[in-house]
Amino acid sequence: MRILLLSAYDAASHRYWREGLVKAFPEYDWTVLTLPARYFNWRIRGNSLTWAFSHREVLQQSYDALICTSMVDLSSLRGFVPSLAHLPTLVYCHENQFVYPVSEHGSAMQRIEPQIVSLYTALCADCLVFNSGYNRDSFMQGAAQLLKKMPDHVPDNLLDKLHHAQVLPVPLDEGLWQQPDGISACDDLLSLVWNHRWEYDKGPEQLLNLVKALQAERFPFRLAVLGESFRQQPETFAHLRQFMETHCPDALWHWGYLPDPQDYYRLLSQADIVISTTRHEFQGIAMLEAVALGCVPLAPARLSYPEIFGMEYCYTSTPEQPEKEIDSMLVQLKQRLKQKRDQQLSPPKVVQFGWPALRPRYQQLIQSLIDPNTL
Repeated sequence: MRILLLSAYDAASHRYWREGLVKAFPEYDWTVLTLPARYFNWRIRGNSLTWAFSHREVLQQSYDALICTSMVDLSSLRGFVPSLAHLPTLVYCHENQFVYPVSEHGSAMQRIEPQIVSLYTALCADCLVFNSGYNRDSFMQGAAQLLKKMPDHVPDNLLDKLHHAQVLPVPLDEGLWQQPDGISACDDLLSLVWNHRWEYDKGPEQLLNLVKALQAERFPFRLAVLGESFRQQPETFAHLRQFMETHCPDALWHWGYLPDPQDYYRLLSQADIVISTTRHEFQGIAMLEAVALGCVPLAPARLSYPEIFGMEYCYTSTPEQPEKEIDSMLVQLKQRLKQKRDQQLSPPKVVQFGWPALRPRYQQLIQSLIDPNTL
């Protein structure tokens, strides 16, 4: 089977998914086209132009199926390259723009075109897949709200055409379960890790608030701040580092991105708790990887986290009252410290998110593109 795989905005999680997909199915003949994850608005609206007029020979080859991310402007690409319209197509949704928090420099209006593009692409899909139930439900709700704002001629029951949408997570690399066990710090402190993109939507200001609260309570901890950083990043990160170097330098365990996966996994395996303060997450691969390596999650009771980990591992979600979130986080951290001292600290099981567990479902979906009777 020859499969064309398109990733229009090949961010880290998208690359993680497509590389895992190709690796998991070596029996298929893959042709992969990607575009870099930069210049968001141009990339989302212009990917069909780029591919149709710069990679036309590749697109016009003979394929059995097309798999693409929801960032692909599929309706335009099919218009530019008509042969693609005849391919059975699976659209995979890593995220959606309907619930993406608007930055202090952005506006809600800037999100409308990416929202429309993703809606058109979803409507083109023969098989529509979301990485979490939260992603699927927020997409449907957001699309319905957007269509209600349109002045006229919106087709009746348009979103009913998406009733076939399924939920299938991005699988974790099975190599995570083959990593050697790390050595945690002594029982007198908790080793914390925050391992997200250094961007505003990941809530770095709440991480700073948490560190200040921990320091004020003389809570025994050390913190590693990992994740990918960029040329432009929120000033909060500089403030956080300055605060820790000034007030609790011994608690600054590690600072900055670890490009070598083995170094990254080794540090995660030495941590007790992985923290999320995010306002934007649709699955949370970084959190899942850390949990697979032995970390206990401390995540807000919002987004995909209750669905992924259960409420036992979630703190109170009150973004409009951040101090209440901090109080809830402190309560949980104190409980986790006691559990560690009693040798009862245990992460939830996430083996069900690994490729060995999810490969049969992916295979069934891919086969169903060719033979709808497979499902």
